[in-house]
Amino acid sequence: MNLLELSCTPQHGRDPLAENTVTQLLSGLPGWQVNGIELNKTYRFANYHETMAFVNALAWIAHREDHHPDMSVHYNRAVVNFSTHDAGGLTLNDFICAAKTEALMRRP
Repeated sequence: MNLLELSCTPQHGRDPLAENTVTQLLSGLPGWQVNGIELNKTYRFANYHETMAFVNALAWIAHREDHHPDMSVHYNRAVVNFSTHDAGGLTLNDFICAAKTEALMRRP
């Protein structure tokens, strides 16, 4: 499954993904971890300007997908946490957005 080709969909009333599905999807996202009901990763940068450029680009992706992460922003790093609160855990939307975040980091 190519997560980059998918778009987020409303998850109201949906159940979170099964653990085996989470494990399978996580294997395609280097550096991402499951922490409770969140999918998270810390991105490191050389300075505050690069950190903020990343945060703004991710905000644009999140707005377009209508799936917004919780973020902790620091001088040279940003911690990104995806979770689908409506489902009470992880859904495909979290993995779609994580994959799109990874693609953002691969751009020159």
